[in-house]
Amino acid sequence: MTEPVAVHPLVSPWGRFGLYSFFIDAPEPAIVDTGIASSPAEGMVPALEKLGRRIEDVRWILLTHGHIDHLGGAHALWELTGRRAKVVIHQADAHLLRSRRAHVDQYLDVRQQYLHNPDAVEEQTKAADHVISGEMEPTMLVKGGETLSLGGDVTVSVHHIPGHTAGSVAYVVDGQQSVFVGDAVQIHGGANGFPGYEDPAAYRASLQYLRDEVRPRHLYLGHPYRGADGVPSGVELDRKTARNALQESLDREARIGDAAGRYLHEGLQETNSVYSPFASVAEELGYTGDPTLEPSPFFTTLHGYRTQINPMS
Repeated sequence: MTEPVAVHPLVSPWGRFGLYSFFIDAPEPAIVDTGIASSPAEGMVPALEKLGRRIEDVRWILLTHGHIDHLGGAHALWELTGRRAKVVIHQADAHLLRSRRAHVDQYLDVRQQYLHNPDAVEEQTKAADHVISGEMEPTMLVKGGETLSLGGDVTVSVHHIPGHTAGSVAYVVDGQQSVFVGDAVQIHGGANGFPGYEDPAAYRASLQYLRDEVRPRHLYLGHPYRGADGVPSGVELDRKTARNALQESLDREARIGDAAGRYLHEGLQETNSVYSPFASVAEELGYTGDPTLEPSPFFTTLHGYRTQINPMS
């Protein structure tokens, strides 16, 4: 690559959160992640206009994973490009692009076990219908190891980094080590103060891989994740800050894993606590967030340890 490719964050509103996508200003422009259904029209179009760019010219839609706040706007964005953009997602998360119901089932399979919400199906179905702009078949399924050409001499390599979800990927602009990881680097978690990942062992391995092999020069996060002091990071990290974020994510996972492992081996107890049956883990970690407030990763993460440590429980 002769000249660095510019990267611009695109912020879209969503309740108490801002949703972050990124515009890669290549000869064949790309947008990484798409927010929710309203994000392309309300966030991306005006942001691109300020940059002197048009959403119609976007040729790649690169999805880091399958959660609704990252792929919910994919169909709407694809429509705004005149259906010309290629939509890319890892094969393990593709069902979440194809089906709104898959998101409901994902909730029922894990968090509903602990939340016991009698209105869960209705609420989750309504949410999926509202924030996912449309069900669609991806243009390209990836598994990691692919190289995508964004025109000229600009290429993006795809790295499989499971853990947050089974199909989480990093997109790396080759030659400048600009790395887009979605939610695969959680530090101390987002607004609810707890890191979220489905598979603890895979999450740990992916963090080590990013730190030791990919070594980002520029790291782009899906949200402003919090440090140990509770202060949100930015979503654009330089080399030093990126390495610190990766190490801090590993350190936080190790502490959670240690606490979860000890209490899981001792045997979990159902209690009246909102954190039940993981109340002892929450207490040891000093976690006081609301595990019922979506999006809340507490039960997803602890269920991941439970599955790996006591698979029959």
